[in-house]
Amino acid sequence: MQYRRFGKTNLRLSVFSLGTMRYLASVENAWKTLQQAIALGINHIETASGYGKSEEYLGRVSAVGFPVSRTKLHITTKIPPTADADTMRRYIDESLERLNLDYVDSLGIHGLNTSVHLDWVKAKDGCMLAVQEAVADGRVRHVGFSTHGSLEVILAAIDTGLFEFVNLHYYYFFQHNAAAIQRAYEKDMGVFIISPADKGGRLYTPPQKLKDLCHPFSPLELNYRFLLSDPRITTLSVGPANPDELTEPLRVADSDTDLTLEEITVFERLENYQTASLGVEKCSQCYACLPCPENINIPEVLRLRNLAVAYDMTDFGQYRYRMFENAGHWFPGMKANRCTECGDCLPRCPENLDIPALLQDTHQRLNGPSSRRLWG
Repeated sequence: MQYRRFGKTNLRLSVFSLGTMRYLASVENAWKTLQQAIALGINHIETASGYGKSEEYLGRVSAVGFPVSRTKLHITTKIPPTADADTMRRYIDESLERLNLDYVDSLGIHGLNTSVHLDWVKAKDGCMLAVQEAVADGRVRHVGFSTHGSLEVILAAIDTGLFEFVNLHYYYFFQHNAAAIQRAYEKDMGVFIISPADKGGRLYTPPQKLKDLCHPFSPLELNYRFLLSDPRITTLSVGPANPDELTEPLRVADSDTDLTLEEITVFERLENYQTASLGVEKCSQCYACLPCPENINIPEVLRLRNLAVAYDMTDFGQYRYRMFENAGHWFPGMKANRCTECGDCLPRCPENLDIPALLQDTHQRLNGPSSRRLWG
């Protein structure tokens, strides 16, 4: 296992962090998963007040005693932004009580996704007042934020100077947040990548076409290597449902060097294949088509289409597409069938894509029963 400095927190974190959203089968399963993670070199555990009984289970483990000294185990919890300080004070108290801890190494504002959330954290008498009090009295050591928001919101949050780290989406198949990675690095912030196996493309169950294109590597291994080869990134979330699911990700826990020529060749193969498969229908993700009068997240819809058409990543596309209109600010936007063919986006597209037709095609490919987020 390799370890990296988590930005200005100066914590040295394992390049894989144990996410605890999925280990909730039982306290015993949580304990075994935690034991295995620590045995494999993971020294950072990430939970959240919204992850079901995750904090409670971790608290029951801490009551018995962690497998290593508490000083060698870094624990992060996350709490949603609040409009007032009193609510945040209560949330912090409740999280620490569930965790059975006197302090957490890091507290993340969970889901700083909108401009309204940003206003709350910037307000002098808002939720950050309570967070800063907790820092002053030692119950919180470091403060950051997690986000599923737009690039503009992420950059604005980074620029507030209130945070020491950021948790965000960034993967080989989703590089739109590259500017946020760079901005965070320039601000000496730690960078935590959210769910690269799942949100990065459901790469633990890749389609055969994608496996063939990635040979001799697995798609999951390549995505991990894409991230670990970037020195600006500190740690990647791995969220096992049980101890056995730690095995495959941690095979690359020591592979944080520059990409090899063979890996670069495979990435070039993927790019060339996507370009050839999509032809004049490829969306380059420039985001010039926004805003949409019907609030359709056109670039994200067409990104899912790109992946489904080029790499047969239809399962992933359906999984994400069905969350539109069902996940609130965590995955905003309307489904593509809301398009009225108003034409506002057409003159803004540098590739002259027939966006209404592509939206309709995407809806037909990916729509199905509504999906919701794993936790509420």
